[in-house]
Amino acid sequence: MSATTEARRTAQQYDPLGAMGSRPLAIGLGAASIVWALLVSVFDRDVVGSPTLSALTVILVAASAAVVFTASSPFRAPFPRWAFIAHVGLLGLASVTSVAAQWGPDRSALNDFMSLITATGIVMVAPYRPWTDLTIGGALLAVVNAATWGVGAATFPHEIPVAVAAFLAAAPTLVLTAASAVFAWTFAGLAERVQIRAGSYSVERAERDGIAASVQQDRSTILARDVAPFFAELRTREVITDADRERARLIADGIRRAMVADADRTWFEQAVRVEGGEAPVVDDPDGLAAMLDADQRSVVRTFLRAAFRASTVDPAGFRATLRRADGQDDAATRGDAARTDPARTDPARTDPARTDPARTDPARDARVLLELDLAVADSDIGIHRTFDPYFAVLRVTFPDLDVAVRPSALALRFSYDQH
Repeated sequence: MSATTEARRTAQQYDPLGAMGSRPLAIGLGAASIVWALLVSVFDRDVVGSPTLSALTVILVAASAAVVFTASSPFRAPFPRWAFIAHVGLLGLASVTSVAAQWGPDRSALNDFMSLITATGIVMVAPYRPWTDLTIGGALLAVVNAATWGVGAATFPHEIPVAVAAFLAAAPTLVLTAASAVFAWTFAGLAERVQIRAGSYSVERAERDGIAASVQQDRSTILARDVAPFFAELRTREVITDADRERARLIADGIRRAMVADADRTWFEQAVRVEGGEAPVVDDPDGLAAMLDADQRSVVRTFLRAAFRASTVDPAGFRATLRRADGQDDAATRGDAARTDPARTDPARTDPARTDPARTDPARDARVLLELDLAVADSDIGIHRTFDPYFAVLRVTFPDLDVAVRPSALALRFSYDQH
């Protein structure tokens, strides 16, 4: 992964569940900032100032906390840049209004609470934005604090020099911004190295090994259930009858059908079959599941494993449908050509992309829509309680995730690019 890409990734994107667990801290810091701004504005000022501007300062601090509270929700992940810009802008404006509200010879060095609130404001969003954004946002807030304090100290001289007053205003934000940026940068670097190590066992190899194991298990089942008893019976007979020949043909046809099914099975169908057995339905005629990248496959496979292992989920009520989001279905657009092209019905075909050049054409940038429908014997509250952590991870991986929860039913819809 390039340095540019790494700089864009956040702790929330690398560890959605960890970011979900740290959200109460962000909410607590936001609430504490509001209470602190309110108490200090009312009870701890040397200058009476403007009550209207003081109230506006508290409202701006509350608005910035509300932005973080809303945008940090795991069901709105990932934390968008516009929310970070709004958060920083509201805090910067609150710093200005705080000084303006108490304009005068304030012995508490004017804005005596906003410098710390802006500092903790950067800490609040550290898990949600890359270190570059944190650094820029914190630096801008530090400049605003230094400028407002500096102007106030120059207009109403006190024992502290103007330069020192400006530095004291900016120092808390600079220190906590540096700490937040180091955290985000270090976390991204460590997570990237872990992903590189995990990637050494390639997706292709993992799929090949998993499908090979399944094929071997299916062969063993067929041999133990059908072939071995049949041969044991033949050993006891002196003459092979037409009925024996017909039974042998049926066994051979069954083995051939199993081989063809195994050859055409995608990793997604394999994962569903391993966890849910034969009952779940996977509707993926064009093999579009193969177009998920490594990270997306890991997330989807984890959700499938959790869903099928939940005691309230009925595998027979599971259905997965994969179609191109633009409405173009290869099976429909090819029409009768698919029925006349031997390559499309060759049992040896293991990858649809090998016989369809359109699927390997880089120009095809249409998205794929994946729909998952599950029958869950639980209430909507119980479904949320069971699957909310997985929804948080899915939301980070697939930003357009749509979750519909109803009593005894769960439906997920999301899309992804063709990789």
